[in-house]
Amino acid sequence: MKKKIKVLNSEDGYNVVADLYDENENYLNSFEQGELVPLLGAIANKKILDVGAGTGRLTTTLVNREAIVTALDASEKMLKILRSKCSDRSRPVTMVVGDAENLPFDNDTFDTVTAAFLIVHLKDPARFFDEAYRVLKDGGLFVVTNINQKDPPPVKTKEGQVIIESFYHRPEKIREILESLAFGIKEEVFIYEGRDASPVPSAQGGLVPGWINQIIVVKK
Repeated sequence: MKKKIKVLNSEDGYNVVADLYDENENYLNSFEQGELVPLLGAIANKKILDVGAGTGRLTTTLVNREAIVTALDASEKMLKILRSKCSDRSRPVTMVVGDAENLPFDNDTFDTVTAAFLIVHLKDPARFFDEAYRVLKDGGLFVVTNINQKDPPPVKTKEGQVIIESFYHRPEKIREILESLAFGIKEEVFIYEGRDASPVPSAQGGLVPGWINQIIVVKK
């Protein structure tokens, strides 16, 4: 009999997969195709909150560009791996185990908030978006990615495969929520399966087949 694959919430799931997570880094990067970081602009000495930081796929890049980074994740084990990567860096990273929907920071704290591969694990991203707005300084940027994942793939662990609970969000819904919270849409980029695909601008009411990621930049 085939062993049933466990479905775990984000905290439990990423604690289980933490040791093997970095094996998927190239695959995860392919969803952004190098488009995310340039959208942040000049970030040296900017205070950035990386929510859902995991083992630091984005965090380490931000630090290398001399940002002042706080990395938040629900998984203590993922942050433990990130901590080992940052131990010899001249600029330390502040690491916080916490909940994206209840950020443990004061209002108007950060210049930028980033969230890559996070909202796919939130049933309703509105609460997190509201929290991101709260902790951003006036004029601050919020950069979030929304992957096109209707069926979460099994993830390899030392104890077998698991599925981490995830949710599908239509791009227009994400824009609608952000605008309802008084964010101004600054830029929106769609990543497609093939670089030869010709995007249909969202303002025209659709996307070409094969979109794999929505990267959206909004301003408080």
